[in-house]
Amino acid sequence: MKARYLIPLVIFVGLVALLGVGLTLNPRDVPSVLIDKPVSDFSLPDLLEPGRMVESKSMRGKVWLINVWGTWCPECWREHDFLLYLARREQVPIIGIDWRDDPDEARQFLAEKGNPFIAVGVDPESTAIMDLGVYGAPETFLIDQQGVIRKKHKGAMNPDVWQSEFKPLIASLEKGE
Repeated sequence: MKARYLIPLVIFVGLVALLGVGLTLNPRDVPSVLIDKPVSDFSLPDLLEPGRMVESKSMRGKVWLINVWGTWCPECWREHDFLLYLARREQVPIIGIDWRDDPDEARQFLAEKGNPFIAVGVDPESTAIMDLGVYGAPETFLIDQQGVIRKKHKGAMNPDVWQSEFKPLIASLEKGE
């Protein structure tokens, strides 16, 4: 008779424990399968220079960032000032990919708020976005000199993430480690 009540109780406690552990995990910490894999070559129309293409292969030999953003994204607005800091103070080359956006609104946003990007590609078909495994914005990728993805951050880039994760890795990559 006791086992009849004990087994369901043990199962229930086990499920509650698993749920509790799952709720403490950060969904931004899910590792990307793309880490240590080459970034897919992309060639996207340039948002700011019509007729020009933004190409990933033009960045070979440099450590750089890809930042996926859109004017519709509140987190993108929140991280924008920090991206300006990275571009100006840290002198990090950033290629922006404007995603699911009206090009005129994106141009106006950058004109008013400042442009942290060395180039901004427009991905109307979400081809580059799908190749990068992006399912939300903003997302930031660190690419090494050989065009290999070394880090991916989901959500707004901020000083804590920069100092603890990206900056040390960039320093290591630039030393050739």
